[in-house]
Amino acid sequence: MTRVKRGVRATQRRKRLLKHTKGFLWTRKSKTRQAREALLHAWSFQFADRKKKKRTMRNLWTIKINAAARNNGITYSKLINQLKKADIQIDRKILAVLAEHNPDVFKQILESAK
Repeated sequence: MTRVKRGVRATQRRKRLLKHTKGFLWTRKSKTRQAREALLHAWSFQFADRKKKKRTMRNLWTIKINAAARNNGITYSKLINQLKKADIQIDRKILAVLAEHNPDVFKQILESAK
């Protein structure tokens, strides 16, 4: 009778699990049980931080727009209000890029909003 090797799928599953834990510290990268626990925590933080990134980026755009607007003698809230009244639909991401890299174009937008 020939020998039957068993546990192929289980071994593949454990190897796939340990492949995700590359760079973890201590036994969290080499032992299956600790690795599974560490990955569950890591993936939950990863999910939450993808949501948090959107909030922090919008906050950063607001800071950049406010700084550029104050250099031109207007506050952020008044600028956004004037843009809405003038029906200029530029999102905050584009405004922040223009404020940082093309101040002359940003100034033209300010003038057209008044």
